[in-house]
Amino acid sequence: MTAALALAAATGVAVWLLPARATPETPAATSKTPAATSGTPVAAPVTAGPAPLTATPQPLAAEGPSAFVAFVDTARTPGFNLPDHSRRTGVRWYALGHVVSGGDGCVPKWGGKLDPGSNPVANRLGRLRAGGADAGLSFGGPAGKELADACDGTTTLTAAYRRVVSAFDARFADFELHDGANADVVLRRARALRALQQERPLHVTFTFPLEADGLSASDAALLKLTHDAGARISTVNLLAAIEPRDAPEGRMRRVAEAVRAAHGQIARAQGIADPAEAWRRVALTAVLVSADDLGEIDARKLTTFAARYELAWLSLRGAAPPQEVARILWRTRA
Repeated sequence: MTAALALAAATGVAVWLLPARATPETPAATSKTPAATSGTPVAAPVTAGPAPLTATPQPLAAEGPSAFVAFVDTARTPGFNLPDHSRRTGVRWYALGHVVSGGDGCVPKWGGKLDPGSNPVANRLGRLRAGGADAGLSFGGPAGKELADACDGTTTLTAAYRRVVSAFDARFADFELHDGANADVVLRRARALRALQQERPLHVTFTFPLEADGLSASDAALLKLTHDAGARISTVNLLAAIEPRDAPEGRMRRVAEAVRAAHGQIARAQGIADPAEAWRRVALTAVLVSADDLGEIDARKLTTFAARYELAWLSLRGAAPPQEVARILWRTRA
């Protein structure tokens, strides 16, 4: 992280979004335009559910994903070579997506079509790990049905998650979610994840779209209900759409303000009193519509922000930026 800070200071961009101190409070946003949207209507908040479970999940392994996490849509890029990419870029963590329900119900499949063991990208995990890197699994996403919505009960859902997690001996699993209004689904998933975390060390990440004022009410409620039900959420990953370069001045500052707002929501939802600890539970994914949406200065601002607040990691989605821009993010230090 110190290398990223020094680089930012040398270019004179380090002060673009740094307040006097980090706080868990939610500041007022300067724009009503969402920083990112899920493409689906915002659901009503979850407000009710059974009493929390009381058993404590198994402690997690000390090491989880950090620095930069490269997301790979394995259905769209079946030829992606994990070990080769890691060797060329220095990236050490990957998230492989998306695992959703197949057409026959409570059955996990890549992209809704491929059986867990038939994914050519994921099947290179052994070689990736031999080189000192690792990858986790991404469930849900913008297309297909997340398994918690397809499986009727906690037992069958736990078995479906276990089938994929065990097959790849995954240490972390990400859940990109769009079902905050359905308390039954939220609780079913929470209890299944709690059961898995009692069986094995498993870092769980929830991915939500970032809006101008942080998380939507339904996503914040989903996070709280999951926490209260006994599942341990290591990190909340925020999908932040980067405005185009011809947007009004301050586009990156607006992202920073939205992340600060989400930080407060994440702290409250998970009962985290220490602002610094809450920041370490936040990850930030820049979503690009065009390769030109993120320049080198923008990338350095992101790494500066990540270093200043000790974010869990940075990531990219959407259009691929120029290599010189991607390299700045790839070199983010934990």
